[in-house]
Amino acid sequence: MQIFTDARCLTYEAPGHPERVFRVRETDRLLRERYPDWEWPRFGSAVDEDLLRAHSPAHLRRLEVPEDFDGDTAYHDGISGIARLACGGALAATKAALSGEKAFSLMRPPGHHAERERAMGFCYLNHVAVCALWALAKGIGKVAVWDFDAHHGNGTEAILKGVKGALYVSAHQVPCYPGTGLASEGNCLNFPVAPLTPAESHMSILEDSWKALLDFDPELVLVSAGFDAYEHDPITQMSLRMNDFRTLGHWLAASGTPAAALLEGGYSEDLPKLVEAFLAGWNE
Repeated sequence: MQIFTDARCLTYEAPGHPERVFRVRETDRLLRERYPDWEWPRFGSAVDEDLLRAHSPAHLRRLEVPEDFDGDTAYHDGISGIARLACGGALAATKAALSGEKAFSLMRPPGHHAERERAMGFCYLNHVAVCALWALAKGIGKVAVWDFDAHHGNGTEAILKGVKGALYVSAHQVPCYPGTGLASEGNCLNFPVAPLTPAESHMSILEDSWKALLDFDPELVLVSAGFDAYEHDPITQMSLRMNDFRTLGHWLAASGTPAAALLEGGYSEDLPKLVEAFLAGWNE
């Protein structure tokens, strides 16, 4: 297993904000303690050539302007560079996956809410969309994104909608922020989950979403790995248990398809253990 992380993503935080340094710092610490044989490769930042497949030049310029983007998504000094670095981690994980490695990008900020022209929902650049478009540009014929975050990846869907060779599959809480993902359309398949759905029923919906992805027969799977569908997450109303994330990892491993996963949401104190459960299941 290869873990792509960089301490520079720990250099910003807003008091009281759920997307905090703890998420990456403590997860990295736990994984290094328990899996000393795993690899932590170095990587660089994403470059404009890669970012501009998913975002406009105006958006990249806007990330440099010292003004908040919305009530959830603040401007931080250097946030453009940090987001580019997080995107670089995602791209490095994608390249590792295509070389036969199991790869996880443990970076912040997350990305799946970021739209072509808009930062929102704690997200500044859409890392998974950048990676999907990069892979297609490099000749991969079919790329699927599986998003099991509790929130719909509105940005990923908007960027990938109608893109030849791309499939976006999401299972998420409805109703919930950002209010999208209510129905499937074209190459974007949505699997809504009602708040407080029992874990067994939620897992059945996730299994249906995974089977729909496998029916696409992708050459590469990119996972928007959000852990806020956990029963104790403070900002959602979902019921998955810790071992359910291990099961999601098992499914990924059983497919045998090259895959990279990227950290999205997950805001409970148990996040490090949830990530470990998912990666351990994938690595078994």
